[in-house]
Amino acid sequence: MTERHATLTLWESGFDWLPAPDLSYADVHVPDAPAVTYAARVWESPVVELAYAAVELIPSWNARTPPGTWLHVEGRVADGAGWTPWFTFARWAEDDPAGESPITRTTVRGQRLDAGTVATDTWLSAPGSGFDRWQLRMTALATRTGPAVDGGWPHVSLVAGAASRFTIDATEPTSAPGVASGREVAVPPHSQRLHVDTFPEWDNGGQSWCSPTSTTMLLEHWGRAPNAAEAAWVGHGTDPQVVHGVRRVFDRSYRGAGNWAFNTAYAASRGLRAYVTRLRDLTEAEAFVAAGVPLVVSVSFRQDELDGAGYETDGHLLTVVGFTHEGDVVSNDPNSHRVASNEQVRTVYRRDQFERAWLGSNGGLAYVMHPRDVALPAAPDEPNWA
Repeated sequence: MTERHATLTLWESGFDWLPAPDLSYADVHVPDAPAVTYAARVWESPVVELAYAAVELIPSWNARTPPGTWLHVEGRVADGAGWTPWFTFARWAEDDPAGESPITRTTVRGQRLDAGTVATDTWLSAPGSGFDRWQLRMTALATRTGPAVDGGWPHVSLVAGAASRFTIDATEPTSAPGVASGREVAVPPHSQRLHVDTFPEWDNGGQSWCSPTSTTMLLEHWGRAPNAAEAAWVGHGTDPQVVHGVRRVFDRSYRGAGNWAFNTAYAASRGLRAYVTRLRDLTEAEAFVAAGVPLVVSVSFRQDELDGAGYETDGHLLTVVGFTHEGDVVSNDPNSHRVASNEQVRTVYRRDQFERAWLGSNGGLAYVMHPRDVALPAAPDEPNWA
């Protein structure tokens, strides 16, 4: 039986921070790093109750972290047996220790409970389990000495959680063309293949930079990409704004640049309103394109399952920028047919094949990124965007 439950709950006000005990933390990714004591304050979201038993929770946040500050992002879920302990989604700062951050941006490995596990940036319930309540907690941290001592704290403008439960039959018919047929948003193309074998410290370069390359395309579309001066540290002129993005989203524990929440948090640090959610089908994606809002989405497929791609993948991020008159998907695909050229990025994919590669069995993961003065389409009754 097909289920397509997805609910986004979002807060953009009411962040009443409470004092918390000082926290001592030694950066686990810096050899011989000393323990540093941080002043702390905490905000807990209201408890969110669901009308169904969800199996996945993805957090998002929009924040700025001035020098000497960072955020600890946690979550917990509950069912009839009670609450799990708090688990860590991220230790996050918008920069890194080579810049102005006091810590290395990272998730935490090895968080396994009877009720489920934290898979990098996502809570996944154990087989046969689910949750009908959830909660997020943000702890803002600031050094007791240095730039943050004069009252600097992280500034949080949005916190969100996307809870979902999908069971999609692979034989189910895909959606019919809708409101965005014949519409295309002009999004500048960027190929991750231009960066293959560069900056090996960040997961060996362009082979795996699909997510920050896609995020950069949307930032550039909205006029929020880093300028030449900001990206001058890259040291070359081949799409340095992509490399700048990689540095700002890299997850040291995951050892990759594909952390979903880190990508939307980076877009938010550039001035967009951004979060991760799951959509139910391409009809919902069309509503965004019709409103002029392109998306970043995640797909997986074998080479014979998506005509024209020229590759296969267990997980790849690309954009949805439009639809043909026949309803097929227009994508700026950063893998660019495995050719190192921005001219190879724009691709048209068959609607039925793309929808199946996107939805899989877990629903259509999407980054929603837009300026605050650009309205989103009306959300469905079970709202998975806001």
